[in-house]
Amino acid sequence: MHYCQTCILPMISEADITYNLIKTERQNHARELVRDIILSEWDGIVIISGDGLLYEVINGLMERPDWEKAIKIPVGILPCGSGNALAGAVNFHAGFDQVVGEELLLNCTFLLCRSSVSPMDLVSVTTASGHRFFSFLGVAWGFVSDVDIESERFRHMGPARFTLGVALRLASLRTYRGRLSYLPAEDGGGRRAMSRSITLAPTNGGRGFHRSPLHRTVSDMGLCEERSVLFKRSSALVEPSDFEASPSPFSPASNFSFEAVLEESAPPPLLTSLQREAETNGQPKQLAVSESHHLVEVQGPPDDLLPAFDEPVPHNWVTIEADFVLVLAIYQTHLGADLLSAPFARFDDGLIHLCCVRAGISRASLVRVLLAMEKGTHFELDCPHLTYVPVRAFRLTPLTTKGILTVDGERVEYGPLQAQAHPHLASLITGKSKVKITPL
Repeated sequence: MHYCQTCILPMISEADITYNLIKTERQNHARELVRDIILSEWDGIVIISGDGLLYEVINGLMERPDWEKAIKIPVGILPCGSGNALAGAVNFHAGFDQVVGEELLLNCTFLLCRSSVSPMDLVSVTTASGHRFFSFLGVAWGFVSDVDIESERFRHMGPARFTLGVALRLASLRTYRGRLSYLPAEDGGGRRAMSRSITLAPTNGGRGFHRSPLHRTVSDMGLCEERSVLFKRSSALVEPSDFEASPSPFSPASNFSFEAVLEESAPPPLLTSLQREAETNGQPKQLAVSESHHLVEVQGPPDDLLPAFDEPVPHNWVTIEADFVLVLAIYQTHLGADLLSAPFARFDDGLIHLCCVRAGISRASLVRVLLAMEKGTHFELDCPHLTYVPVRAFRLTPLTTKGILTVDGERVEYGPLQAQAHPHLASLITGKSKVKITPL
């Protein structure tokens, strides 16, 4: 709370950015409300949370009839949640050293104040039941998803829950039989160089966020663990009291927390955010179930690279059937704030970076891979059980009857799924682009 009031909000104010700070009331509330916002009234949406909230907002935008325009509204993130992978990627691409906690939040706030935007790929994920949703981070099966979901019961331990979760999984290492098919990226060229190389684009002199008279205040909705900041025209600059945030799962050094929110009176809120993406039941014709039990058709571009589930994959796909320790399809550099899983990834490379660890790896070797991942040097170990290939689309068919699948850290129905990259679909506030946020 103190750090936010004394450092973060003053930075935003000094950047002459007007905003509404709005809190959520219930699960899926933000997803429902972003479907109804008037786009012309907003310059951007910034999430104060972890990665789960952004997953909610993106899918809410993709459920709108005008999704093609809605998904282009710039989104940003200030890392105050239980998963801060995207914030770690933003920090990395800006050329900053890898940090966690308050330092990562400070860096991301600085980049936010520059109000520059970069295109970001999204990946459509479809389950066998017909449930379709959009992902910005990755799909996990096996070790990673097991630790992520099974450690939830140790949430009271803070970031130590993940250390304990890893230890438990290592003590009882599982393997999963599955069939993995993928469309190789024709220009991927196999494994890329693992050395870090960043070119920073100069900041132009374009206008930043719209400045306008202050007329609105924050909403007075019920308290929730996750928060959002919304940059809105004709919005009031409010004086928040305190917030709460869960520490980064891979950041033991982080003790930063936001505790509470504003209690000022206000007109009915226009937009809220929520805590975690609720699991939804698969429905035919790509239907998602909202909190109010209304069926909402998921919009989005067609998946022209994906066959129907009852059809075999095309002849130019590669298929592997094997026993896996983990399968990770990731599109950002980071899996956590301090886990540099794909150092060669870019926000807009149009690729899904498919990483697999096959059965037969020793516990000691797996630990070495996980430790090296903190610096992004795990591919330099030349571990024979670790493979990587850049792809445009993939299909994963678990043959083991029980397991956990996650998308952007959210648990989804277990069974076959397939995914395709959609380049440049969204817009991300990164602070290092030639594009500036200007009034609509």
